[in-house]
Parts: sequence; C-alpha cells; structure tokens
Amino acid sequence: MIAMDPSNLPQIVLDSAVNVVLALLIFFVGKWLSRQLVQLAKRVMDRHNVDKTIANFAGNIAHVALLAFVIIAALSQLGIPTASFVALVGAAGLAIGLALQGSLSNFASGVLLVLFHPIRLGDYVEAGGVSGTVEEINVFSTTLITPDRLTITVPNSLVLGGPITNYSTSDSRRIDLLISVDYSADLTQAKTLIREIVQADARVLKDKDLTIGVMELGASSVDLAVRPWVATGDYLQTKFDLQEAIKSAFDQAGIEIPYPKLDVNLNSENGK
Repeated sequence: MIAMDPSNLPQIVLDSAVNVVLALLIFFVGKWLSRQLVQLAKRVMDRHNVDKTIANFAGNIAHVALLAFVIIAALSQLGIPTASFVALVGAAGLAIGLALQGSLSNFASGVLLVLFHPIRLGDYVEAGGVSGTVEEINVFSTTLITPDRLTITVPNSLVLGGPITNYSTSDSRRIDLLISVDYSADLTQAKTLIREIVQADARVLKDKDLTIGVMELGASSVDLAVRPWVATGDYLQTKFDLQEAIKSAFDQAGIEIPYPKLDVNLNSENGK
C-alpha cells in the first residue's frame, strides 16, 4: 500500500474540487448549449421549409446524442475512464433493448412515420383506434388532440401497425346521409325537397356531383342515400345542419320518417 504524504492532501483536495467544478460546468453549460444548438437547427430547417414533423423528430434525436456526449465529457473530466464507461453503457443498452423491445418497435415506427409521413402535424387522422388532430410526433409516441380537447398519446407502433385514415390529405370530403321515408311517401317529392335543401347550402360544393337515390328498401322504410361534397373543414357542421333542415322540411310537407313501432294485442279471458 502506497503511503500518502499528508503535505500533499490540500493539493489533492483542491485538484479534486477543481475537477468536480469543471465537470459540473461542462455538464450544465453543455446541456444549455445542446438545447440552443437544437433550437438553432430547428430554425434553420424551418427557414428551408423542412417538414415540421421531420424537424421535431431530428431535433429530439440530436438532443439525446448531444446530451450523451456532454455526460461522457463531464465524466472524463472527473477522471473516470470513458472507454470502459461507453462499453458498460453499450452492454447495458443491449440488455435494456432486449427488455424493451416494445419501445424499440415504437422508435422504429417513429422513424418510418417521419420518413414516409403518412400523417403530418395538424392533420386530422384516425389511427391506433383513436381519432384527432396530430399535435406532435415524438420518438416513441404520437400525440393527438380530440375534438373535445382531450390529449391522447398513442405508441408509434400502434399508429403504424394498423390502418391510418387521414382526413386532411384532400381539400374536400363527401357527406354520406341515409334518410328514411315511409313507403306511403311520394319519393319524387322527398327527393326534390332534399335536393333543394342541399343545393341551397352555400357550403356544399357546386362543382361536384350531388347523388340522391334509393339506397335500400328496408323492412319498414325506403332509405335514400344523400351524398353532397363539402370542404373538409365544413364536414361535421354541414352534416348536422343538413339533417336538421331535411327533418324540418319533411315535417312541413307531411312526409313521415318511420320509426320502430310495437303493436300490442291484449286478449281477455273467455274472449271478453
């Protein structure tokens, strides 16, 4: 065992304190610089019209990589052998990777979402069993905002692992209405009323065909298919308004909309 000269103790303590201070300085300054560099890179990509989804995703990856570099530099300043540390981190990463295969699947799916962008920020989509506006695409998950302002976080593997319906890829969308009338109703009159109501709505696109026809002869009703086209942003409210207007017009014209009825026959005892 090598004896330590007590006279060197103050210098050793001073050197250790300096190394700790420098390591902390490297860590906090490096952390701040990494954040600033990522923000700068995002602004540069934004000026060059890089897709926001790609910019955010690349920024997240770069931030993690820069933080790892800063941590290794801080440990090196403390005198910790970084080569063995990197090897240890690599081995731990392999073990963690095997244990977290689902997370790796989410990461890979996130990369594919960014590369092929079937969805973009601001799109209204249905994916992973939920629907909403894409708020953010992160490394492992995608955040959706529902129409009632709920925030839903969906793992990227679920988003990419099933059907994706993107309602924002087209400027227009077709409304599918099913209007039922009684068998005794005048179909020509009913279709004329529906056509007048639909065509009177300014939100209905006039340059696209309006379809009105008998969809099915049901058990107790004649079902009419009504299919106008509207701008994607007007879809839901226009659908609500048209259904209400058609119901009001049918009431005024005396056209009955059938509903389930149940006839009950009561037989008294002894035929009375």
